[in-house]
Amino acid sequence: MPRLLGVDIPNDKPSVISLTYLYGVGPKVARDLCHKAGVDPQKRARELAEDELGRLSVLLERDYMVEGPLRRQVQQSVNRLRDIKCYRGIRHRMGLPVRGQRTRTNARTRKGPRKTVAGKKGVKDLR
Repeated sequence: MPRLLGVDIPNDKPSVISLTYLYGVGPKVARDLCHKAGVDPQKRARELAEDELGRLSVLLERDYMVEGPLRRQVQQSVNRLRDIKCYRGIRHRMGLPVRGQRTRTNARTRKGPRKTVAGKKGVKDLR
């Protein structure tokens, strides 16, 4: 498996798809990288020569923020929101949806599995 910026990219996929395994590289950036580096996008990742991998890594480090620095920047942004105690920061802290989605139903991804609360007593029990 070829390694770019400390990440193993899949062998058997086209290089344009393999590049999307890097954090911060989507389909458009992957196409642009292949074009700038002069790499055939349909060439399998295992068929890439060392100089092609070198050109890709130089372009990634120079022109794009990916992997570690990007993860750090995103984490710092979230921490800043938490520190200033704005609405979005509070939602991050509570583990709830941040972008205005409803939480009465759905939102299970952010809230986690359901926590069952003991039910109320029935009407019959009140007599």
